[in-house]
Amino acid sequence: MTNINGIRLVEQVQELKGIINVAQVVVSSLALDEVLQNILHSAMAVMDMPAGTIVLYDEKTSLLELHAHAGLSEQFVALDRWRVKPTGLTHEILEGGELFIVNDTESSELFNNPLAIAEGIRSLIAVPLKIKQSTIGILYLNDFKEREFVAVKLELLSILTSFAAMSIDHARLHERTLQLACTDGLTGLFNHRQFKKIFTNEVARANRYKKTLSIILLDVDDFKKFNDTYGHPNGDVVLQEMANMLRELLRDCDTLFRYGGEEFVAVLPETDLLEAIKVAERIRIFVETESPRFLTKITKTHGVTVSVGVASLPVDGTDPNALLKTVDDLMYQAKREGKNRVYANA
Repeated sequence: MTNINGIRLVEQVQELKGIINVAQVVVSSLALDEVLQNILHSAMAVMDMPAGTIVLYDEKTSLLELHAHAGLSEQFVALDRWRVKPTGLTHEILEGGELFIVNDTESSELFNNPLAIAEGIRSLIAVPLKIKQSTIGILYLNDFKEREFVAVKLELLSILTSFAAMSIDHARLHERTLQLACTDGLTGLFNHRQFKKIFTNEVARANRYKKTLSIILLDVDDFKKFNDTYGHPNGDVVLQEMANMLRELLRDCDTLFRYGGEEFVAVLPETDLLEAIKVAERIRIFVETESPRFLTKITKTHGVTVSVGVASLPVDGTDPNALLKTVDDLMYQAKREGKNRVYANA
């Protein structure tokens, strides 16, 4: 009996190492993706699972975003953003808010994900990551064989994930604090410095997964003349309203920046050139037709227009500098040739 108790004690110590690893990550790093990757590997070790993912959840938009993965194919993790389907398994997990287990996917009526079936996933654990009453993400652990899970280890996993959720929340708070230094004070958009970082990352992601990516650069026409005529405070109103209009027209997955002065740039993931041109033309028309509305208090005779350049990966280049030079040249060509127009190499 003593030997059995001693062996069990050793096992418990080994199992608790996963929780200790999470604690060490929180102390040593505030980088969100690093924290998530370490949480994932700790949870995989506790449950002796060969694969897994962590996705973060935005309750306002119902969007999930993949942030950490291990042991899965490139094809499986290629889709890194998606919206929760009301009738899907993920929706059930989020609604239930409790640890969810499938011992054998082949005998489960709820499990019908074609991508996961093709990956060969036979058993899984899904744990909603919760802060108070809000679900901030889901931890998935996968195996390629059917499993029966030990209750003691599941209890350890629950402890680990409760602590992990607090760790994630802490890292996100740190990220939001850093974000304040990366935003433009007038419009609330990301600034030029943040554009360079995010654009570089998005181009790398598009190249890695062989996805399309487009960039739209626009400049408010005759803005200096507007400032000289109506004053800089009214010019600030134009820039603030321009940011609001662009937010309204772009998707949740698109990222918008104040590039500098009266220039704005939008990065559109998984968008080809023709689709981006349509978006740019919609922006141009919307600004031309809607700007008189917010300028009524300033002038009844003056609206604003924009000149727009559009470039896409891979047709206009596959590195950030090439794409940026192309879209900049196209935007200035639109200005030279009459303003209030969209230019692209199409």
